[in-house]
Amino acid sequence: MSDVTRAEICAAAIADAFADDGEIFGSPMGLLPTLGVRLAKLTSNPDLVISDGESRFLAEVPELGGASDAVEGWIPFRKVFDVVAYGKRHVMMGATQIDRHGNQNISAIGDFAQPKRQLLGSRGAPGNTANNRTSYWVPKHAPRVFVERVDIVSGIGPKAAEQAGPAAARYNDIHRIVSNLAVLDVGGPDRTLRLRSVHPGVTVDDVRAASGCDIHADDEVPETRTPTEAELTLIREVIDPKNLRDREVKPEAAR
Repeated sequence: MSDVTRAEICAAAIADAFADDGEIFGSPMGLLPTLGVRLAKLTSNPDLVISDGESRFLAEVPELGGASDAVEGWIPFRKVFDVVAYGKRHVMMGATQIDRHGNQNISAIGDFAQPKRQLLGSRGAPGNTANNRTSYWVPKHAPRVFVERVDIVSGIGPKAAEQAGPAAARYNDIHRIVSNLAVLDVGGPDRTLRLRSVHPGVTVDDVRAASGCDIHADDEVPETRTPTEAELTLIREVIDPKNLRDREVKPEAAR
């Protein structure tokens, strides 16, 4: 298939973030994360446990926005907290801000005592980052998102977790950050942001120009892989036949 779009590149990158998890609860938040997790379930990680986002574990993979009658478990909201505490979960959250040490903010913008803008609040971010493997999805890579220091720490990064003590650091695992430009992790010097790959048509300089903090890059930064023909068929015909993915990422060609 031709004309692979940036959204499809991102979907494959998100799927790769869940590929090695094995039998674990994949908990995506947002449209592209859901697409990527369902793609992983159908390809690289069939043991991945997925839900409908409400109260059921699903035995099959429905299309985005669709329902499934094939149910293999019951996960009402109160039970989610048991899984959060147990740790067999990989959550992909959004982030209003991410700083160079992998801390995340979804709470507020501005001074804590008198913020300029109130957001979601910390929600599940503290528990997620203390107990579960955590990744982030950023649909628009920009300097106001990737910042030197978050205004408020909602999700804790590895260095701050270590400073907080063993209870916070033991299971802290900031795994991947996927944006519309690149894939990152916290493998840079002093546990800082590092470029793992840049999407086709994007350069390291492009990512740095779109960031408000320093991002470490090794001497050679590979290109994010393009989905296979089989993956594109699954994305376009099975998981997202209505092409909802273009709502989050501009449907420009990857090259």
